[in-house]
Amino acid sequence: MNSADLEKLIKDVHETEVPADAPSPPVYGEDSTDEDNRKLDELAEIVRRLRAAVVVKDRFLRYRMHSNCFVGSEAIDFLVEDQYCEREEAVELARSFATKHFLHSVNEDHLFEDGNHFYRFLEHEPAVTGNKLLNFSGATNDMEPLPAVEVGNKLRQLMLAILESKLSNDGKHVDHHRLAKSEEFRRYVKLTEELHRIDLLTLSREEKLAFFINIYNSLVIHAVVHLGYFPVGALERRKFFGDFQYLIGGYAYSLSAIQNGLLRANQRPPYTLTKPFGPRDNRVKVVLAEPEPLVHFALARGPQSSPAIKCYSAGRIDEELKSAASEFFADGGITIDLGAKTVSLDRIFKWYSTDFGKNEAEILKWILPYLETKKSEQLTKLLDDTGLKVTYLS
Repeated sequence: MNSADLEKLIKDVHETEVPADAPSPPVYGEDSTDEDNRKLDELAEIVRRLRAAVVVKDRFLRYRMHSNCFVGSEAIDFLVEDQYCEREEAVELARSFATKHFLHSVNEDHLFEDGNHFYRFLEHEPAVTGNKLLNFSGATNDMEPLPAVEVGNKLRQLMLAILESKLSNDGKHVDHHRLAKSEEFRRYVKLTEELHRIDLLTLSREEKLAFFINIYNSLVIHAVVHLGYFPVGALERRKFFGDFQYLIGGYAYSLSAIQNGLLRANQRPPYTLTKPFGPRDNRVKVVLAEPEPLVHFALARGPQSSPAIKCYSAGRIDEELKSAASEFFADGGITIDLGAKTVSLDRIFKWYSTDFGKNEAEILKWILPYLETKKSEQLTKLLDDTGLKVTYLS
């Protein structure tokens, strides 16, 4: 083959449309041997026998009906016989099941005790049995859990591949119709099952921020693919953010729970009277010590007024969040009219005003460091004017 033939062949490859039935290219970040090398959790076989041995049914306790649960003493009876051990040893073994999220107390107030206490296997939890849990297909993952950081990095790599090929030029829209049929998405959905029983308590602040921002944005995309569209109406949007969930570290997390419970340090969502997690909710152990206002410029909100969708890394999370805030304001998150003495802000600052300051003046001062020079000078000038008016973009 001479150089002219080679150039013609290269041109044909670039210009010829790929047939619909052509095999998918390799997916970046996916190691095909990973699943083959995984091993079953060392406790899984015992748990599987326990699942078959105890009676799981709806039970009544303290004026409440508890669905799909079993009695602690029956589980200890089985473990004593199965493991040839004393009851105290059997209780310690059952507590290790709870620590690794094979099962939980229905009251979430202890790990495991011998006696007339009720417990549920993870797959029987009410939140897990619903049809809005997008990474659960009927059974919990019994493989030895990978470190949370490792699972997060694997999901991040696959999402990077998805965004590279399916994201719009402005970074705000994903072609969910094409994505639903892609090999990248199939592998991504399979990989989310690794989230079932991971240990979230080992994550640092920076790791937690990157992990849950990426999970949140991925869950938004996953939910849109599942639903087929992004909801428009206020009530439908609220349902969207409250209903669709992932099973992560033994508990179900909706988009609202991730944003308001974890990343905003368990603060009430807009127009809501209660916090996402009550005092006895074990998910409280995972929340950030302090709310991080910058997450609002990293979380996808849908087609309109949404920040660009990106993947974040723990090692540079604070720098990346500050950059996301600057991009958000440069892209229309704030408009300043010196003549009318008016500042118009994105509705984020109305919905989550307490995250940024106690009043409008404090909020505007919080914004200042993230503005380009011209806007910063304009806002500084208006802050000295008693006639300043703040409105919110529709």
